[in-house]
Amino acid sequence: MKTLVALAFLGVIVYNLAAGLFFMMTDKGGSGRMVKALTRRIALSVALILLVLVGIATGFVQPHGVTG
Repeated sequence: MKTLVALAFLGVIVYNLAAGLFFMMTDKGGSGRMVKALTRRIALSVALILLVLVGIATGFVQPHGVTG
């Protein structure tokens, strides 16, 4: 379930990033579609980070140490 939620978030983030690129290349200015797409991407990224932090704080997600 955790993996599915993370993949869904990442899929929507990549979609919004691609939409921002598309709007940047096709719009000739005056349209705020690129800004809205990139704003949604940033908001979703922040929401995903907060969701991971809440999961760690509640014990739903168990972080592991990276050893070298």
